[in-house]
Amino acid sequence: MAVPILKQSQYLIATIQSALSDEDLLVLQTALVEKVGKFRSRGVIVDVTALDVLDSFASRTLRDIAHIIRLRGAETVIVGVQPEVAFAMVQLGITLEKVSTALDLEEGLAYLDQKLQHARAAP
Repeated sequence: MAVPILKQSQYLIATIQSALSDEDLLVLQTALVEKVGKFRSRGVIVDVTALDVLDSFASRTLRDIAHIIRLRGAETVIVGVQPEVAFAMVQLGITLEKVSTALDLEEGLAYLDQKLQHARAAP
């Protein structure tokens, strides 16, 4: 199942609407990395609000997406992790280490705006 990737100003927003196969996750990874370069995006939001399960492969892939995109010069924020998913991830020892998260899309956009402002203000 293809994940829609929307361009919003200097950001990309990928909304995962249902559980994805491992192959779908890898296709999403490739598409996001390519679109960051194509649109010269400064940030990416991956919205997982609709997911009620996030297995270890999906978690690792999201973490890898964030790290690859950071190497391309953009930031990634994972938004919408449901409480049950967060509890299960912690209990299973699954982490999104060094990956920014936010409660929802609005907070994710605010976080990216703040990061971008800070980067512009740095000498």
